[in-house]
Amino acid sequence: MSQNRSKSVVEESPEDLAVEASVLVVDDQAPIRESMVITFRREGYAVASAESGHQALELLAQKPFDLIVTDLRMTGMSGIDVLKKTKELFPDTEVVVMTAYGTIEGAVDAIKSGAYDYLTKPFQPEELTLVAERALERKGLTQRVRRLEKEVRGDHPFEGIITASPGMQGVLRMIEQVARLDSTVLITGESGTGKELVARALHARSPRKDDPLVIVNCGAIPENLQESELFGHTKGSFTGAHADKPGLFDEADGGTAFLDEVGELTPMAQVKMLRFLQNGEARRVGTTLSRLLDVRIIAATNRDLEKSVEDGTFREDLFYRLNVIPIQIPPLRDRQEDIPPLAQHFARRIADRMGMAQPPPISPRAMDRLMKQPWRGNVRELENIIERAAALDRDGILGMDDLPFGETQRKEDKLIDKARQSLLTLQQLEKEYILEVLAECNGSRKNTARRLGITTATLWRKLKLYERENKSEG
Repeated sequence: MSQNRSKSVVEESPEDLAVEASVLVVDDQAPIRESMVITFRREGYAVASAESGHQALELLAQKPFDLIVTDLRMTGMSGIDVLKKTKELFPDTEVVVMTAYGTIEGAVDAIKSGAYDYLTKPFQPEELTLVAERALERKGLTQRVRRLEKEVRGDHPFEGIITASPGMQGVLRMIEQVARLDSTVLITGESGTGKELVARALHARSPRKDDPLVIVNCGAIPENLQESELFGHTKGSFTGAHADKPGLFDEADGGTAFLDEVGELTPMAQVKMLRFLQNGEARRVGTTLSRLLDVRIIAATNRDLEKSVEDGTFREDLFYRLNVIPIQIPPLRDRQEDIPPLAQHFARRIADRMGMAQPPPISPRAMDRLMKQPWRGNVRELENIIERAAALDRDGILGMDDLPFGETQRKEDKLIDKARQSLLTLQQLEKEYILEVLAECNGSRKNTARRLGITTATLWRKLKLYERENKSEG
């Protein structure tokens, strides 16, 4: 094995680095082409080069590449043609185009056609390796999204849950484990995290899947009607009760009832709910007669029910009856790795709804901005942002101007652009910061990568680079 560790397409752990990422460089100017080949080889990539678009397609016919970096304007076949043919043959291959200052418009057209990003000539080797690294990370995410969406459409649906994060993978394992049971489940998590999706997945994988799933938003029912809506009522039991009416639990008989916002139940509704959970007996308002129903209860709340028990607004015995199997859904800010696949999934779904041939690509800067959002509204907020961006988009690319995050971020982006002019200083600052975090994590690369928000393989590559720098300086 060479001194440089190999690059990984899906960068998860140092062991993954044994799989080289393959790069094809396409440029009709030999000095530029050879310089790029040297840069990529120094970083541990498997590199091939082509002096024309036709030669590039000949190499593609022999094997796919993970990344293609191609000039836009070449004699004969153009870079746009190489891009389109590549996407036709290998949709998951990422393409970065190179352009001169006077042909930025062509680069934008390339992104509309599926390119990941563009580089403006002349550029520094560090810019090349950075955009390559990000492109390959997106390739890995795209492949994971395709696998996850295949699962959603396959024999083992998770009701549209798209995730790549360890926290949500744990939730999926819990769904697998408890779906076939009849035990009561209490799903907790902030608003917009996907509690209803988890409830749907539990029902879809249960023996009750062919029977009704009745979804009840307890917070949307007026307090004076909660008992009637849940358990039903008899004719004349209250003003306006002109006929007998079955309750929502009657509709769910044999199946599942999902009680969202269960913390909003009134004290009287809580008493009836407790009785129902204890023996399956439901009593309509206005009668003393009870009937047995067979309903599995899945409840959800964004409240701290234990605190509600302490302050006396929620019954302790009901809480324990509901909390037989607890499932906690982490907020989106704690699972940043889910943001790119979710954003791409929503863009694809919106494109299908709008009759678009393909979803608008999300620019790298826009994706970086999405990754930095606190997402107080969680997945629901992300979906709304992507839908809004797609609706207002004018150039076929979801970029910074399509995101409603205000003037503050635009100022930050200008500062970043200015900072790029001091690239070496930034690199030194990054090095010092990474080494400082590594020391704080007692040398644990896994914990360091998690704190930095990068992959373990990216951290490994940077540490190897610092090691080489130290040797050359010594």
